[in-house]
Amino acid sequence: MSIILGVDPGSRVTGYGIIESVGQKIRYLGSGCIRTSGDRLPPKLGQIYDGLCEIISQFHPDYLSIEEVFLAKNASSALKLGQARGVAIVAGVKNGIPVYEYTARQIKQSVVGYGNAQKEQVQAMVVNILKLNKCPMADAADALAGAICHAHAITSLIGMEIGGLKQTKGMSKGRIY
Repeated sequence: MSIILGVDPGSRVTGYGIIESVGQKIRYLGSGCIRTSGDRLPPKLGQIYDGLCEIISQFHPDYLSIEEVFLAKNASSALKLGQARGVAIVAGVKNGIPVYEYTARQIKQSVVGYGNAQKEQVQAMVVNILKLNKCPMADAADALAGAICHAHAITSLIGMEIGGLKQTKGMSKGRIY
C-alpha cells in the first residue's frame, strides 16, 4: 500500500490530491487547493510550504508526484511557477518523502491514454478512475492526475520486477514465461 500526494503548484493556487494505491486499485483520500493571499511572492511561498506540510502531517504520504517545468506564457509567470514548484519539492524532501517528476504528456498518457489530451478529458478520467461523485476543482484534479500517474508508474515497476524474476526462473529451463 502506498499513499501518494500529487501537487499542481501555482503562486496563487496550489492544487493537491491524495490517493492510496494498492496494486491495481486506487482509492481517493482527499484533494483541495491551497489559496495564497497578499501581493508579495515570499509570503505566498511560505503559505504554500505551510499548507503542504500540514497536508503531509495529516496524510503521511509515501511519495510526492509533481509535474515537471513546462514553458509558461511569459518569463515572470515561469519564474513564479518555478518558485512555487520548488517550495512544494522542498516540503516533500524536508518531510522525508521521495519526490517524482512527470511531464504533462506522461501524466495525460497515464490517465487518459493520450499524451495530448485536453484538460477536460483529464478531469473526466480522474472522476472516472477515482469513482468521484463530482469533478474536483481544476488544480486539485490536475494534482490527482499526477498522483494517479505515479501510482501507475509504481505498478509498472513492480510488474517489471516480477516479470524479471519470472524470466530468470524460465531461463534456467531455456524458456521465458
